[in-house]
Amino acid sequence: MPNDTPEILVQDKLGIARAATLLAAGKLVALPTETVYGLAADARSDAACARIFAAKARPRFNPLIVHLASLAQVEALALLPDPARALAAAFWPGPLTMVLPLRAGHGLSPLVTAGLDTVAVRLPAHPVMRAVLETFGAPIAAPSANPSGRISATTLGHVLSGLGGRIDAVLDGADCAVGIESTILAPAPGGTRLLREGGIAREDIVVITGPLITDTTPGAISAPGQMASHYAPVAPVFLNMPLTDRDAVSIGFGSGAAEFNLSPRGDLPEAAANLFRMLHAADAAALGRAIHVAPIPDMGLGRAINDRLHRAAAPVSRNSEHPGQA
Repeated sequence: MPNDTPEILVQDKLGIARAATLLAAGKLVALPTETVYGLAADARSDAACARIFAAKARPRFNPLIVHLASLAQVEALALLPDPARALAAAFWPGPLTMVLPLRAGHGLSPLVTAGLDTVAVRLPAHPVMRAVLETFGAPIAAPSANPSGRISATTLGHVLSGLGGRIDAVLDGADCAVGIESTILAPAPGGTRLLREGGIAREDIVVITGPLITDTTPGAISAPGQMASHYAPVAPVFLNMPLTDRDAVSIGFGSGAAEFNLSPRGDLPEAAANLFRMLHAADAAALGRAIHVAPIPDMGLGRAINDRLHRAAAPVSRNSEHPGQA
């Protein structure tokens, strides 16, 4: 069982080796990536993957992303159609996840795929996460390191606040530079489906794929992050609001007064990197008040920011301890 206080590991050779040892023993370790912190476990172990779902209070129909160190490791698990190879060449390592057909003999726990015949995989760019992957030498399942449905973690403090008593260790890798989860695509010869907006903008993707088929909130879940309610603070969130209401905590963008500002200079990458940190801070400051968020341009990374905000503002988020999935 996890300790009340998880072991805090330093991002050096000893800390990386210790993280790999814990993973090999079936433990849960929160690891930094360039997007958000992930709650990592051995993707081959039923028991370890079951502990992810228990720690997050995550429904088992929601598949997990598998993190890998190399394209060769991906090819051992999944089939790569030509469109997937083109995307891999353009964006890996980086904040892109691809949903691919499983290869026979893949060796993954069925909990990872939620019984589907596909698997979500990515090659992260964060040097600490890559070092753990290379030391561990096997697939790591790692959804976001937060209670299911709540705000994703981009700092060590966020992880400890949300999951501190439920996990075994956290590897401190500093803050996450991208700050929002990976873009998820399902590439196929007939066209590429966009399953989740994320850290790579559509404008950059369509140069490789051509027009995308948007499928971000389907009837049946095929990838993480597709639930209508998700990424939610405890306080209710209202979007595209004036920031002058004294009875609400304000999150701004661009010029203008606000208690918190995603980017005073109106920079979308900066706003994405700050999003979850400021949602955590606004939630802590709310004290029974609502959170009002200024309009965000719906272009580039603004689409991913707005995706997270719309899911955070979904009404069910305010009526359940652990709504949605993460």
